[in-house]
Amino acid sequence: MSAFLTAGAGPYVLTHSVGCLPRNAREALEAGYLEPWARGGGDAWPDWLRGIDDFRAALAGLFGGGVSGYCPQSNLSSGLSKLLAALPTSPRRVLLAAGESFPSLGFVMTQSARLGFTTRFLPRDPPPDDPAGWSAALTDDVRAVLVTHVHSNSGRVAPVAEIARLCAERGIFRIVDVAQSAGILPLSFPSLGAPAVLGSCVKWLCGGPGAGFLWLRDDVIDSLEPTDVGWFSHENPFEMDIRSFRYARDARRFWGGTPSVASFVVATAGLRTICDLGVANILAYNRRLIDAFRAGLEPRWRARLPAYAHGGTLCVPLGADQPAVARALSAAHVSFDSRADVIRLSFHACNAAEDAVTVACAWNGAKT
Repeated sequence: MSAFLTAGAGPYVLTHSVGCLPRNAREALEAGYLEPWARGGGDAWPDWLRGIDDFRAALAGLFGGGVSGYCPQSNLSSGLSKLLAALPTSPRRVLLAAGESFPSLGFVMTQSARLGFTTRFLPRDPPPDDPAGWSAALTDDVRAVLVTHVHSNSGRVAPVAEIARLCAERGIFRIVDVAQSAGILPLSFPSLGAPAVLGSCVKWLCGGPGAGFLWLRDDVIDSLEPTDVGWFSHENPFEMDIRSFRYARDARRFWGGTPSVASFVVATAGLRTICDLGVANILAYNRRLIDAFRAGLEPRWRARLPAYAHGGTLCVPLGADQPAVARALSAAHVSFDSRADVIRLSFHACNAAEDAVTVACAWNGAKT
């Protein structure tokens, strides 16, 4: 039996948007959130906070580094906003990202003009997986760089470690977005070469929305002082002295006010499922299904598949043929999505082996 409950009547190839619900999630929500609430009311907090500690520990188990480096966030945008405001003062005032980065993060960066920053986006040529383009853009006025590990509109994989090395040589702060790589590409956060990583559990980690996270390297935590704080950013949240604030000594200084609990309890169920399956195994299975999908396509369609290295998602630009292919997939009850003329498909552990052939057959039936 699959570890997931699969949505829809046909193949679900939409993990790049929302991962399937793990079978253990309902039980986890009941045991870790609802039952303590029903039993204890306001006394549920010790159980609830243990649930969030479990979330942080599960992240550390998957991605490395100590638990102290992980802080829950509602989403990547919130985490990025807090990070940018917490950077130490510097005469460098430019923020840099690829133009293909997720728009929400770009919105955060451009609004940081209120903090005195200017945002600059890399041109589309060369693409964001070309280190030469990054090297040329890393000028002396750049304060921080946001590197998207896997780009959602193309699937391209940025050479994070190489970009981080170039930034480190030039004294530039590095922030890595792993929303589209965490859970499908094996990752060790301490090995990325960046002091800060932002991620979400909603996609390949199958943890649902509302469970984002921030990872900080231990040596930078003391130098980062967020302004968006709350009582859970405090060294002792339960001190309750309005005149005394001391930053938490670990990454939880970025936590904020009263935390959501349910989303992190559910996400922990997803993290444990992914850990049990093994990210390397999930990636290998993804590649097998992609190969089967490719082999099942007619040559005219096979030639349209991307030739560059990609993450777990196939992003296929189709131009004027996109509506016909989309109609054929929808008629076969395939769960997928599109960005402009690009159709996106992601095979995950929730998929049966025959799903790849089913999707290919539907694709071949497109009337163009």
